[in-house]
Amino acid sequence: MNVIFYIASIIAIMATIMVITGRNAVHSLLFLTVSLLAVGVVFFTLGAPFMAALEVIIYAGAIMVLFVFVVMMLNLGKAYEKMEESWFSYKAWLGPGILCVILLGELIYVFTVTKGSSQPLTVITPQEVGMSLFGPYILGVELAAMLLMAGIIGAYHIGRKKQKEYHRFLQKEEESV
Repeated sequence: MNVIFYIASIIAIMATIMVITGRNAVHSLLFLTVSLLAVGVVFFTLGAPFMAALEVIIYAGAIMVLFVFVVMMLNLGKAYEKMEESWFSYKAWLGPGILCVILLGELIYVFTVTKGSSQPLTVITPQEVGMSLFGPYILGVELAAMLLMAGIIGAYHIGRKKQKEYHRFLQKEEESV
């Protein structure tokens, strides 16, 4: 299990480096998905299948879909449309595909070959996760909630349309015209 942990960790680090250094937004999103899947494998090998499932479902699933929708909603013009055509080539999918195949091979190996592991694994239940989040780590949870709220308020203020404001005497003239 240690070898699987280290391989998944290396894949997560490589994919994260590709996210940071990538010049194309869609390629970075693909590598971010691979990185999140690798972190899910790391959680699974550490004996936390619930956290691994949450990692895959919430982050690699739901949040990545939102990121893809944001990229799709951005209308970047004709030059970007030509770049989109290159995404269908095998070169764009080769790196993330190879890393995903390695992760899939690790998971198949874990489920089939290692029936009885030499290391005793402790399974963390959802109740234990909830008790620790709202017990000793409540301050971190509340700080993360405030940070997310600040991000939402900031996104609202950046995205809203500003209305013209007139002086009260000029506003009467605009209404009469």
